[in-house]
Amino acid sequence: MANPLKALGDLNNLRQQAKKMQQELSGEEIRVEEGDIVVVISGDQKIKQFSVQGISSAEAVEVLNKAIKKSQEIAAKKLQSMTGGLGGMFGGK
Repeated sequence: MANPLKALGDLNNLRQQAKKMQQELSGEEIRVEEGDIVVVISGDQKIKQFSVQGISSAEAVEVLNKAIKKSQEIAAKKLQSMTGGLGGMFGGK
């Protein structure tokens, strides 16, 4: 039988690694320019700048970031359902 406390320690280590990676990614910036459209996004998938024909909109950036966040939440839920959540780590279903 697996030791549930070891599983908690492993989970904590994974969480710390993910947090560190997210911090590192947030410092990265990707800039894409095509025609009159410019998008600047951070490595942790947050839109920093969005402009069309030199016109930018804080409201458009906010809406794009909400859409990205929702898609990330859906992906996380699907991944969690595929892996069985924490129950699999503790021998449960």
